[in-house]
Amino acid sequence: MTNPLLSDWDTPFGLPPYDRVTDADYAPAVEAALDAARTNVAAIADNPDPPTFANTIEALELADETLGRVLGAFFAQAGADSNDARQALMREFSPKLAAYGSEVTSNAALLARIETLWQDRDALDLTDEQARVLMVTRRGFVRAGAQLQGAEAERLKVIKQRLAELGTQFTQNLLADERDWCMDLSEQDLQALPGFVQDAARAAGVERGRGPVVTTSRSLIVPFLQFCPDRALRKTAYEAWTSRGAMGGETDNRAIAAEVLHLREDRAALLGYDTFAAYKLETEMARTPAAVRDLLMQVWTPAKRAAEADAKVLEDMLHADGSDGPLQPWDWHFYSERRRAAEHDLNEEEIKPYLQLDRMIEAAFDCAHRLFGLDFREIDAPLYHPDVRAWEVTRDGQHMAVFIGDYFARGSKRSGAWCSAIRSQQKLAGDIRPHVVNVCNFAKPSWERPALLSYDDARTLFHEFGHALHQILSDVTHASISGTSVARDFVELPSQLFEHWLEVPEVLERFATHAETGETMPRDLLDRLLAATTHDAGFQTVEYLGSALVDLAFHDGPAPADPMQKQAEVLEEIGMPAAIRMRHATPHFAHVFAGDGYSSGYYSYMWSEVMDADAFEAFQQAGGPFDAEMARALEAHILSQGGAEEAATLYTRFRGGLPDAAALLRGRGLAA
Repeated sequence: MTNPLLSDWDTPFGLPPYDRVTDADYAPAVEAALDAARTNVAAIADNPDPPTFANTIEALELADETLGRVLGAFFAQAGADSNDARQALMREFSPKLAAYGSEVTSNAALLARIETLWQDRDALDLTDEQARVLMVTRRGFVRAGAQLQGAEAERLKVIKQRLAELGTQFTQNLLADERDWCMDLSEQDLQALPGFVQDAARAAGVERGRGPVVTTSRSLIVPFLQFCPDRALRKTAYEAWTSRGAMGGETDNRAIAAEVLHLREDRAALLGYDTFAAYKLETEMARTPAAVRDLLMQVWTPAKRAAEADAKVLEDMLHADGSDGPLQPWDWHFYSERRRAAEHDLNEEEIKPYLQLDRMIEAAFDCAHRLFGLDFREIDAPLYHPDVRAWEVTRDGQHMAVFIGDYFARGSKRSGAWCSAIRSQQKLAGDIRPHVVNVCNFAKPSWERPALLSYDDARTLFHEFGHALHQILSDVTHASISGTSVARDFVELPSQLFEHWLEVPEVLERFATHAETGETMPRDLLDRLLAATTHDAGFQTVEYLGSALVDLAFHDGPAPADPMQKQAEVLEEIGMPAAIRMRHATPHFAHVFAGDGYSSGYYSYMWSEVMDADAFEAFQQAGGPFDAEMARALEAHILSQGGAEEAATLYTRFRGGLPDAAALLRGRGLAA
């Protein structure tokens, strides 16, 4: 029988044929695709003709096309709907893929062809994009160790394979802890919670075949911490949430984190860098650890000041309730929510019915239409889970992309929210349009009724859709620089910028409609909601900065023997408030340890926020949030360009220059 992954995908828009694919199909498909890729790479390297951009760089871009197609289908499914078989496949694939990557970058004949092109680049009559792709390709080879020889080259191969294995294991351990832990709630516990939290707890219990429970899913545990009046229950839930990856036994990630940090240190040393941070940041906008630390500390001082002032208020509320002792981390969400209700006259039960998931999806689509002329039509297509939905994206009747939304939490899905591409935009193999996936973890209602979001959930939806727009509007020739293939500290600009449109009053006036009555959100409630958007900004900024500074410290110096001790030392050095813990403790810091993506790079959200705050101010200073000229400039200079030029060049072309942190501090309500 023909493997459906290796045959033509006779599906709407060439989407993966998930209705015909079984888990057993993936391993043979990956093996066949790896064999084909190796054959293609060997043909490029051994080509007797002199190297040209077409027969070397462009040929290399297309060499693993089948492998990319198969893996795009697999990783979309395995990351969001895992099972034992798919986890085993991930453990099997990760070292094989690392080994294949090392084979390619250590191919001396291939490197020689690339080096010849690089030395002759001024005489090749390349377009600007081709010149950029040549530079990025050569740089990637060099940074992957292509110029190493002998024992050093072999050692680097071993390191990369081991890092791939450890990253996969870290992720799977975290998923296991998130899947296995839950806390049963009695009827009395349940009745003390708002109706929407009760519904979420019941739905989580149904999925686990038991009564109402609290899990470590953010969409459930955060509202539980906000509204549970029982301090002991809050502590139990909070400690479980923040102990993921550190519960002992086979799923404990602490030893993995230590090994990862030492291997990264060795990798950087082999490549001639003083630290892994110096290696990693070389290609980012920030360039150096010192520049990263400077920005983070600029924001740390006002953020800590605000958080400490808030902590005093919340501790007074705790004492007024008759509790002794200092404010604890499991108290913060509860008293902060009570304070928000008092100071802004807000009730989450009053707000949530107006933030229906379907209406917030419509709001994001409508903003994309008004800004960029995009239209969305839901389609029937084979997808990897019954909860997943898909839309065709068009502009002026022309197909632009397929957008896939996977919004609900489930035990088989890792935590968090992300955007990925099953297929990236490119033009080398024809006019290939992207298949883009947004994955979230919103609470699924326990029966047929509209799914309701918190305001933070709605912000997450807009954030991930901003990433999707970066893929959908990509308009380059080469897949290696399309969409979100940009500097890590630039990639969050489109996503964080798009969040601002959720705060535009006319958007909520139209789409925040009550789930039962259909009425629009009253203007008074809307004003109060928007006035509270910077509520608790000190806490949110401090918990984020704690994680970013620990990440930087892990990689900007010798690898620590005990990462948990190093974490504690860094937090003590910066004076982390006692009632606030870092957003992602080391054992569940997947951004940093599930792969190299955000290692030394968790600061990227704040670096990008400096630009997104400045960019939205540009809209406001022009004709308003939907100013057509600014939208065209945003697409032309940033969203369509991918990594076709340096990030600083793209932003300067859009805005006229690079901003400082002033707009960020104003946006967070932290300006002096």
